[in-house]
Amino acid sequence: MTPLDPRLYLVVDPVHGPGDPLAVVRAAVAGGVTAVQVRAPGATGRELYAGTRAVLDAVRDAGVAVIVDDRLDVALAADADGVHLGRHDVPPDAARRVAGPDLSIGWSATGPDDLDAARGAAAGTIDLLGIGPVFATATKPDAAPPTGVDGLRRLWADARTLGLPAVAIGGIGPDNAAEVLATGVPGLCVSSAIVAAPDPGAAARTLRSALESARPD
Repeated sequence: MTPLDPRLYLVVDPVHGPGDPLAVVRAAVAGGVTAVQVRAPGATGRELYAGTRAVLDAVRDAGVAVIVDDRLDVALAADADGVHLGRHDVPPDAARRVAGPDLSIGWSATGPDDLDAARGAAAGTIDLLGIGPVFATATKPDAAPPTGVDGLRRLWADARTLGLPAVAIGGIGPDNAAEVLATGVPGLCVSSAIVAAPDPGAAARTLRSALESARPD
């Protein structure tokens, strides 16, 4: 398993994504993306498996973890590095029981209830929190209502007591990354900001620069 470094976390659809998703992944990783999540809600299990394997092959030599959204079964079958779960998915404790200790398990925190669920999970169950959506996003039409920056700040203050890494997600791009990072949240999860950019590698470099400026140590 490749260890998860979630500082700049890219979400990509390798099945139905626009253009050449694998070319986007390669360029983004070269530009500074540190983790890739495969999210393809319209895909069959077989399609998602094939897409995940293709992304794993694309980043094999880069030391970048590949995470599957929602589908624990596909993450395990494809030998991915992790799975990201939310309140409608397999409960984290059950996922950990099936997956064992090595698979990274992420958890979506859209509000205090999700943080309470993470707090109630056994130690070592959850490895990463995805907090948001911060802003409205067309990438995930069924997303929870946006928290806004003030809501993110409150959720992150609560989440910090769990001692887990976290990324902010939802409508984040070069124009608002500094504002998001000013809340103290340590990582960014983005999709359109890189996938839809004319130059995905340059977009990734811009976001990575924002991260490094916010965390000069």
